[in-house]
Amino acid sequence: MLKLSSDTRNIALVESFVERAVEQYQIAPDIYGNILITLTEAVNNAIIHGNSNDESKTVQIQLRRKNNCLSVRVTDEGEGFDHSAVPDPTAPENLLQVGGRGVFLMQQLSDSVYFHNNGSTVEMHFNL
Repeated sequence: MLKLSSDTRNIALVESFVERAVEQYQIAPDIYGNILITLTEAVNNAIIHGNSNDESKTVQIQLRRKNNCLSVRVTDEGEGFDHSAVPDPTAPENLLQVGGRGVFLMQQLSDSVYFHNNGSTVEMHFNL
């Protein structure tokens, strides 16, 4: 488990955390990039949107391997959000928007995504 204060500079710690998991769980190199991108997006969203950049609040990352699946959970201390209300970034009116692609990337690059605790926890699964 990795616990970070809600400072966007801490996102840099995600890469070494994923690298350790790759070694520990013997994850194939082609899956590494997907895990790194989705986890970085989830942590970024947790810090900025979930915890409102409040450094007194934390973001927790948990990894668990069960059989041939790696589960990655990111939990913030925010009130959550309605993931079904996130605008589609591929819609023509959203193509030029600066943000709004994090949840979309998580859904595209992982094998499945689940939202728990009213959206304050995101769980992504990767088939190994």
